[in-house]
Amino acid sequence: MVQHPDDTSIELVVARYEEDLRWLKRVPASFRITVYNKGSTEAMPESLHAREGISVLPFPNIGREAHSYLTHLITRYDSLPAISVFCQGRPFDHAPDLHDRLAALAAGSEIPSPFLWYGFLEDTDDPKGRRLFVPWSKNPERTELATGKLFEELFGGTSPELFHFRGGAQFSVSREGVLSRPREFYERALELCVSDPLVPHSLERLWDRFFGDPFIDPSTLGPDGTRYLKKIRRLEP
Repeated sequence: MVQHPDDTSIELVVARYEEDLRWLKRVPASFRITVYNKGSTEAMPESLHAREGISVLPFPNIGREAHSYLTHLITRYDSLPAISVFCQGRPFDHAPDLHDRLAALAAGSEIPSPFLWYGFLEDTDDPKGRRLFVPWSKNPERTELATGKLFEELFGGTSPELFHFRGGAQFSVSREGVLSRPREFYERALELCVSDPLVPHSLERLWDRFFGDPFIDPSTLGPDGTRYLKKIRRLEP
């Protein structure tokens, strides 16, 4: 029989590439922290060396944050905490209120059932990324995505016409949400992530569907498929 930690356990999974992780000092002490370090520098600042419950795992710099997340879901599938939180090494550009969200999880006042997406911007892209990814400033070649094809490969059925998501690939998920799919599902997603450098960008649009129904109601979005959530004071390390 699989043995899980108690039902209040929470783990923060950080996909790092050279970011300054001093902000982890503000993470509630009850959290376990696992850092997937794809940078060449020391991940943990000296001020965190004495903290218990932190693991740093060196990884090759492939597959963006999706590679780290999927690796974690696969390796920890049989030993998941009650709640897993996934974020980038510097999460505040996309989720300036992350410290507040972590505090709410620790207090039990906010619970993913099974999923919570973090970030201040809800946005919309089409199956080929023509709305957002193609005109993106970091995509000068104007390359298209294959999000629709990836959806059909992973989930079966016909791709939706639009995908609604919060940018930044940062979220929390319950143990039950992860276990709603077999380990083989995550293994297949990891294979696809490694095989094509564009797949992680598509996965950013799909994380809610990994664990249940779509998180965002499109009727709450504006006519351009976008919604800025309540302005939140930026929280720095």
